[in-house]
Amino acid sequence: MKAFVFPGQGAQYTGMGKDLYDSYPLAKEMFEEANKILGFRITDIMFNGSADDLKQTKVTQPAVFLHSVIASQVMTIAEPDMVAGHSLGEYSALVACGCLQFGEALKLVSARATAMQKACELQESTMAAVLGMEDSQVEEICQQIAGEVVVAANFNCPGQVVISGTKAGIAQACEQLKAAGAKRALPLQVGGAFHSPLMQPAAEELKAAILSAEFHKPNCPIYQNVNAYPQSDPEQIRQNLLLQLTAPVRWTQTIRNMIVDGATEFYEFGPGDVLKGLIRKIDANVQVG
Repeated sequence: MKAFVFPGQGAQYTGMGKDLYDSYPLAKEMFEEANKILGFRITDIMFNGSADDLKQTKVTQPAVFLHSVIASQVMTIAEPDMVAGHSLGEYSALVACGCLQFGEALKLVSARATAMQKACELQESTMAAVLGMEDSQVEEICQQIAGEVVVAANFNCPGQVVISGTKAGIAQACEQLKAAGAKRALPLQVGGAFHSPLMQPAAEELKAAILSAEFHKPNCPIYQNVNAYPQSDPEQIRQNLLLQLTAPVRWTQTIRNMIVDGATEFYEFGPGDVLKGLIRKIDANVQVG
């Protein structure tokens, strides 16, 4: 069975999507539609902007979404049997399985980016990658940090967890994690504490947009970040998407569940190939393309 997967923020690069724009009429049409929906020429930034230009959250999230969705539209002929996306990538996955229309999803991604940027500005916060430690150990140490918000945010693959919280809390957690045996605990260059309680203001702001968007019954199950289980009910998918900003991304569990349910081939659509590497670390026996 074929599984399509889609990356999240951080996969962007200068010049992303130009090859698609130049090579496929459908891609060009979709990019131009996106420019109209967003109210600015995001293609100019994607194709010709600097790395700093692309780092702006209001640009990064729509850019990664566009590259992922358009690539999946023009580069495949077969339909997926199941889909999943990492954080922002969940919106790309929702388009791939027919749950959200392209324009509707792009509007939600743009609203999400704006809401997250505002939440980031409310409090100094960050994230850090923790390598070489069991998930449960990471969670336990995060819970021991008193007076600060620190949570496990991304369970990316065995031995790789990203934590999220206040800057002071993350600094304390990194020291304690290294003392407890983590190979590395590295602060990341991100603008805020994604997938933590500090994103609650963003979740509240995004709520109206998600509740008013039209969700359709998907053509195949989508395995969602918040619980790693397959979903086909549009209302349950909507509710899980509402929880996504403040809940952890359970990627390791997601891929394992997809494999248990029959996935043998994984195809990543979007800039970069981060998810391919993670999937190989989760299960070396599946085909990754």
